[in-house]
Amino acid sequence: MNVHRVAATASKEWREIVRDRLFLALTFLVPTSLMLVVGYGLSLDVEDIPLAIVDRDGTNLSREYAHRFIDSRYFDFKGYALDRHALPLLLADNKVRAAIIIPENFQKELMAGRPIVVQTLIDGTLPSRAQTTKGYVLAMNTAFTSEMLAMFISKKRGIPLGQAARSLRPVKFEARYLYNQSMRSDWALAPRLIMVILMMTPPFYTALGIVREKERGSIYNIYSSTVSRFEFLVGKLIPYVGISSANAVILWLIATQLFGAPFKGSLLFFIPATLLYIICTTGLGLVVSVMVRTQVAAMVVTFIVTVIPSMLYSGVIVPISSLSETAQVTAHALPAMYYTNIIVGAFMKGVGLRELWPDVLVLAIYATVLLTLGYRMFHKRPST
Repeated sequence: MNVHRVAATASKEWREIVRDRLFLALTFLVPTSLMLVVGYGLSLDVEDIPLAIVDRDGTNLSREYAHRFIDSRYFDFKGYALDRHALPLLLADNKVRAAIIIPENFQKELMAGRPIVVQTLIDGTLPSRAQTTKGYVLAMNTAFTSEMLAMFISKKRGIPLGQAARSLRPVKFEARYLYNQSMRSDWALAPRLIMVILMMTPPFYTALGIVREKERGSIYNIYSSTVSRFEFLVGKLIPYVGISSANAVILWLIATQLFGAPFKGSLLFFIPATLLYIICTTGLGLVVSVMVRTQVAAMVVTFIVTVIPSMLYSGVIVPISSLSETAQVTAHALPAMYYTNIIVGAFMKGVGLRELWPDVLVLAIYATVLLTLGYRMFHKRPST
């Protein structure tokens, strides 16, 4: 390999990028814009759920029960409904996502020590949100039930209310959240967006850069030159690896400084691992570029092979363990999942190469295979 020819090819490619000012601007604006738009627009928190209540009892105890939900930050109270028959229309029009129906004789039955059924209607069009809403309702209902039982036991046995409450919980459950103690979804999402964006943008840049040579016909100059295909590909990829590396730094700063995501790991591990991931995704763009002839086809193919894996098979939205067996196999066959493990480990858990070396090794294998495949598929003679 002649270093001077590689440098000349890289310099030529950089001048081509700088000459196309729109393309140069997009290479930096698109990743930053995606980070800001998706980071602020997508939230995994389930809060402010629109709620309606039907109180058919109208007593002090039923109002106290209703205010458990009204005063909660998880629900956005939209008002009392006069009749349960109005609830289906409210749910169908998306004016509310949940409704609670407090039956008649609510206070009378509870004060007599008899159980009573409270009906809850939940919009199940989005199952994950519906399950979370159900969990909120069950938790609040359980807390209210425990207080009522404590009051009943305290009155019957003549013991203090606190002692009665403790007698209902002989086994005390205490949950402690590790790594993200405040349970902020933006802290969990922002680092993962780095993976998504670095999965999408480097292949786009690389594929468009090489295919553009084909469309303009300037690649024939390469065919007739003394530059070897290895020197041409290395020189061609260097500017895009450099641009993507600069974008990675910008995305890291946005995640840590703007979204406040904690970075507990070591930059000495994270930087080389990120560079390896960029080389891997750039290699993916190289493979796409030698398979297609037009920039439109390059964009379509790149979109399919990058966006879908980075969003569905990486653990960003749905944990890998929650996927079907077939989807889990697909996730393990794609590089996005492995860099997600590195991102989460470096940001949230503070672990490094000792714990994440299998993921780094897989990315290295991916990068080697993709670059080798792209090299083998690229020829210095036009196909007939």
